[in-house]
Amino acid sequence: MTAADRAAAAREELAETLEAIEDKFNVPKQSRLLADRVARSYEENPVPWIIGATAATLVVAGLVAWAIFGSDD
Repeated sequence: MTAADRAAAAREELAETLEAIEDKFNVPKQSRLLADRVARSYEENPVPWIIGATAATLVVAGLVAWAIFGSDD
């Protein structure tokens, strides 16, 4: 392998690394990927999502009730 071949291979590896870093820091792309993953997960098994949403709703309702009806002593 010649020096020119090694340099070309190093440039190609650097370009691939930079593209991978750019993909990781691309917030809109990562958001879309996360949304797709969540949608696919919900479609496969919605029960944990329904339980989680119900639990979160109960927690928020409990905190609101505590703030409204809690004593201010």
